[in-house]
Amino acid sequence: MRAHWCRVPRPGVLLAVLAFASAAAAVDDDRTRESLLFGITPVFLVDQASFLDGWNRYLSQRLAHPVRFARRKTYAEMSDLLLNGELDSAWICSLSYVLNRASLSAVAIPVFRGEPYYQSYLIVPAADTDTNGYGDPVGKVFAYVEPRSNTGYLYPRYAIAQLGKNPNRYFRVTFFTWSHPDSVHAVAERVADAAAVDSYIWESPKLSNPALTAKTRVVDASRSFGFPPIVAGALLDGPEREQLTRLLLGMSDDAEGRRLLGLLHLDRFVEARDDLDDGIPAMIETVMPVTN
Repeated sequence: MRAHWCRVPRPGVLLAVLAFASAAAAVDDDRTRESLLFGITPVFLVDQASFLDGWNRYLSQRLAHPVRFARRKTYAEMSDLLLNGELDSAWICSLSYVLNRASLSAVAIPVFRGEPYYQSYLIVPAADTDTNGYGDPVGKVFAYVEPRSNTGYLYPRYAIAQLGKNPNRYFRVTFFTWSHPDSVHAVAERVADAAAVDSYIWESPKLSNPALTAKTRVVDASRSFGFPPIVAGALLDGPEREQLTRLLLGMSDDAEGRRLLGLLHLDRFVEARDDLDDGIPAMIETVMPVTN
């Protein structure tokens, strides 16, 4: 049985610590201090250093343990750290969670505009009035987010397969942007003719940066999926996992928690339910075997 929270950080973990976090959120030189290592990917739409500094203080004070954020560029890297026991918890994509459900447990999921759901939006430049769905953009330049993204990769490929087409040959050019905000920018600036993005990411900048989303247009929306969860790795013991869950679920009950949630345009966190991810396994079975 390991000690409370986390092992002494290993060198590989120290390399993953957020470069942009403030001094309060950075790993200090005292390698002997225990901490909860929490992984994130670059999806935040706010001042990242400022938000994470505040969230770090909030979590650390209420857990009575230091929290350290670790950032990786991709969901695959984040999943590997969790599965290898190098992270205690992380905020990952719903696809990554479904693929690793046997080894990970969902701690909490966010609520956005009253619902714990999100969708995949197909977006095109606002000036494009000819594209009205996946049946139209044949031969165009398409921006995927990354291979482990549900809304930015799995669903659009599934939608194309449902048309009886091969997703690997449907577009003239495809590329990865590696983040949903960058996919929105790619379409807004006409680097890509179309992209599939997380509805939360598209709607959130619409709240804070209408000039960006005004350059794009939503032409297709998927069914609803359970919002990307915060998960715990196998080494986060039951009582510790429950303590983290209670803290996240209670953020909307105090002023500082509500302030932090507001920065992300979120209402609150709620308990995760596996049934919120219904539909993703079927899409995996349909799309993942397509290799030609």
